[in-house]
Amino acid sequence: MDVRTCKSCKRIFNYLSGPIMCPACIEKLEEKFKEVKDYIREYPRASMQDVAEATEVSVKQLKNWVREERLRFSDDSPVGIECMNCGAMIKFGKYCDACKGKMINTLSHAVEREPVKQEAPKKSDGDRMRFLDS
Repeated sequence: MDVRTCKSCKRIFNYLSGPIMCPACIEKLEEKFKEVKDYIREYPRASMQDVAEATEVSVKQLKNWVREERLRFSDDSPVGIECMNCGAMIKFGKYCDACKGKMINTLSHAVEREPVKQEAPKKSDGDRMRFLDS
């Protein structure tokens, strides 16, 4: 177990995994997430700034939730974030569909390489004992 300082409240806590936040702050953040989700359902055309002000959540946190694909704005919503590769406006995730396609194509070509030929196993010298030089 690891002891760390919470990024939010600066209290010391036993860190297990995930964000470096104490359990109390994680719970508060989850409550804010639910509040943001409800607000977006009620006002689907609200801008990112409007959502941030109404729910008292930073725009940075909203963008993090969108990048993590926890929040998704409707297609008719004016809200969008930039693709991390090309800068195109997207509604959720980190990359636009075009960049995702390029990455998948690149990775699939890397996997399709010819298999490495394995050498035949060397013949054993029997069951003799061997010593390493020191």
